[in-house]
Amino acid sequence: MMRGLEKFNKLVEAFEKLPTVGRKSAVRFAYHLVLNDTFSAMKLANAIESAIKSIRKCERCGALSEHEICDICLDERRDVQKLCIVESAKDIFVLEEHKLFDGRYFVLGDLEEETLAQLETIVQEGVKEMIFALTPSLANDALILFIEDKLKNHTLHFTKIAQGVPTGVHLENVDMLSLSKALESRTKT
Repeated sequence: MMRGLEKFNKLVEAFEKLPTVGRKSAVRFAYHLVLNDTFSAMKLANAIESAIKSIRKCERCGALSEHEICDICLDERRDVQKLCIVESAKDIFVLEEHKLFDGRYFVLGDLEEETLAQLETIVQEGVKEMIFALTPSLANDALILFIEDKLKNHTLHFTKIAQGVPTGVHLENVDMLSLSKALESRTKT
């Protein structure tokens, strides 16, 4: 900490609280915005304030939205028979950015009774396939089994995203869980 620069130090500390931002990057960001690009700094401050005031979770699926119901839930061109279950709203950004999915989403977040009730309501609206796009782990495998059991009275086809060895990665660099899943899920050549 530099003595006599409390406001600069507070800015550095604020940047350090962001994911993946260490001390050196935080100092670089603060220095750049304060001394080299004050216009961008003011734009950034305004954008942050505006986002905090405007963005909330979709009442239906949990995605980020500027309205009660997000644009994906309101889009009549989406396949209502396919529901992709994700861990967080960030996951939707990844899938949407690359146009990988044409159905609707549901963010699990913290799995509570209210969340399960909301999920069941959506399933009753015509979902035929539930796709779990969760990070591979034993805890998430258990979560999938739990949800499947809770929804067993519905005519649903449950699937999950494929797991295994990423393209271009040598076997020596693959973790054991991914390697074992790849062997279990092997396909005919």
